[in-house]
Amino acid sequence: MRDIEGIKRLLPLRYPYLMIDRILEEGDGRVVAIKNVTIDEPFFQGHFPEPHPSVMPGTLILEAMAQAAAFLSPAGGDAGYLVGVEGARFRRRVIPGDRLRIEARLSRWRGGLLRAVVEASVDGETVASAEISLFIPPGKA
Repeated sequence: MRDIEGIKRLLPLRYPYLMIDRILEEGDGRVVAIKNVTIDEPFFQGHFPEPHPSVMPGTLILEAMAQAAAFLSPAGGDAGYLVGVEGARFRRRVIPGDRLRIEARLSRWRGGLLRAVVEASVDGETVASAEISLFIPPGKA
């Protein structure tokens, strides 16, 4: 398990782009991460503003999924670049108060290219899924 300080030591992102709050499990080609969604997130100010309900942008859900997948690399999350998203599907809204659980499974690692099947859920219900590809530069893996 990694708390936010452990995540920040390995993932070179900071507010407002750090989308992972905790790593619950990691190992054996699998990572489970948590993103606590709060109304204080800066994107809620402009994404479907009043009178519409607050909804987390799908692109940021994908970013959280990619950040979780980065912890599958031999570098442990350090300096990966998102290079591909395939088969992305969004099944329901993510709103303030939701706890996004992100599970990433390594599907391929070769030549600095990491591919992972990633699923995000809230209360056991899948909200998004995709196959994420990250490039890990030489010297980082």
